[in-house]
Amino acid sequence: MSQNQKHGADQPDIGGPTPKSQRTKIVKSSDDNEKKTLGKKLKDSEICVPIVYGNIAFWLGKKASEYESHKWTVYVRSSTNEDLGVVIKRAVFQLHSSFNNPTRVVEGPPFELSESGWGEFEIVITLHFHSDITEKPLHLYHHLKLYPEEESGPMSMKKPVVVESYDEIVFSEPSEGFLARVQNHPAVIMPRLPSGFLLPPVPMEDIDSGNRGDTKNNPLNQWFTNFSEADELLKLAAARQQVQAHIARLRRQLSLIDGQQQLKSASDV
Repeated sequence: MSQNQKHGADQPDIGGPTPKSQRTKIVKSSDDNEKKTLGKKLKDSEICVPIVYGNIAFWLGKKASEYESHKWTVYVRSSTNEDLGVVIKRAVFQLHSSFNNPTRVVEGPPFELSESGWGEFEIVITLHFHSDITEKPLHLYHHLKLYPEEESGPMSMKKPVVVESYDEIVFSEPSEGFLARVQNHPAVIMPRLPSGFLLPPVPMEDIDSGNRGDTKNNPLNQWFTNFSEADELLKLAAARQQVQAHIARLRRQLSLIDGQQQLKSASDV
């Protein structure tokens, strides 16, 4: 399914199924050691981090061989392409066993891995968070998609296959240190803080880190799904189905009324 580690190339347009979305809650730990590590927590509060994970695959066309038909990249990114390094410390991608060194560790953002091969398989993505967040990793499961759906048409070098899932990682009762680090970060949705609550100062190294790991200038950015637009399209499609179903019901009712009137006319004669 595999072989050499290579990056994708130059193509416009998108092909692939409808993106999926969900919400994952990281429950608070009952581990005493972790409680000591995290320090004081803010009760009844949550921090939300919207993420997107998935893959983009490029068909190699005439350069394709039996065992290397596609170049692909699997990744975890912020839904708004901001730097996730403020929350995620490292990502581990578990590939198919046919790859050399199938366990790939990415120690910092952007959290992505590029490869080449011919087969589709499930990739386990394990996210490890900074020590002031939680010691518990989060496991994501993504099925690598290389080939387009039939309705998307034949394979094309100008039309990569894009499959992405939207998720919201929710951290319950965050530590004050975590809150202080991410309080003004655009990748994070902050809770409403109690009146008069003061956070500790942010370490200078966290201020200086800025947006070093964002994906706004990523070469793949032009193919990323805008999930706000995708949600609107899904809502419009659902509304359209409801309208069409309502029209169909009205037509059946009209047909039934017409049939009854014809029967009545015939009986009167």
